[in-house]
Amino acid sequence: MQRRPGSVRYLLGGKFYRLAFEESGDPAAPPVVCVHGMTRNGRDFDALAEALAGSRRVICPDLPGRGHSDWLDDPMLYQAQHYVTALAHLLAWIGRDVAWVGTSLGGICGMVIAASDGAPISRLVLNDVGPFMPAEALRRIRDYMVASGDSPLMARFPDLAAVERHLRIVHAPFGPLSDPQWAQLARNSARALPDGRFTMHYDPRIGEPLRANHPVDVDMWALWDRIRVPRMVIRGETSDILLPETFARMQASGAQGYEVPLTGHAPALLDPPQTQAILSFLAV
Repeated sequence: MQRRPGSVRYLLGGKFYRLAFEESGDPAAPPVVCVHGMTRNGRDFDALAEALAGSRRVICPDLPGRGHSDWLDDPMLYQAQHYVTALAHLLAWIGRDVAWVGTSLGGICGMVIAASDGAPISRLVLNDVGPFMPAEALRRIRDYMVASGDSPLMARFPDLAAVERHLRIVHAPFGPLSDPQWAQLARNSARALPDGRFTMHYDPRIGEPLRANHPVDVDMWALWDRIRVPRMVIRGETSDILLPETFARMQASGAQGYEVPLTGHAPALLDPPQTQAILSFLAV
């Protein structure tokens, strides 16, 4: 599969920044935008993009401060509303309705956009996120992000094998991945440094807005109720972000549900059953 790099510019805090993306598939085909989670990047969707590229134009952006996108001058701008601003510029550049696949943070951005009047989202896939998130799970994410930003280990890994060992621990909830899948995840998660070592492929300051935050339950049901397009929600069986009762309520309101066994937050979308479920939903 041939990936075509690209970027759009967006205005934030009095400065223009570059939002990078990779595109695959026929440029004339119906577009699908795939948006990753908090510490990830667009390469998380390589397997899904390959599965979709035969019938879709697939666009996988790197959120601000991640992957090949510009880092923000002010780390306090690393917040969901500003990611939505950047992604709105991408949608304006695409210039037509899109399907949206969002993992965790990418799903939150998708819900905010899809609930807006005139939103160019025609179908919405949420990977292990919903309109209610419990404080305890958000506290876990905050503590991990703050610790990661402060950790010298996160700044320097001697080799990709060390990156992979780290990811097998912190991303164990992604599910029972194969050795080649973990190796791929490590390659896609790391950035080479001039001294031959590796670091994570994101600005270590992305967790700064969370540092002084005291998590509370997040309730976005009113936002969810404004979304009128077909919706699919994927849940990891042991997820602490998307609770069983939230998952059930989303399905009761008309969303199609798909649960991934032996997986927490969030399914990696690397295995054929997961990608096929998304293909089937988007093909309707």
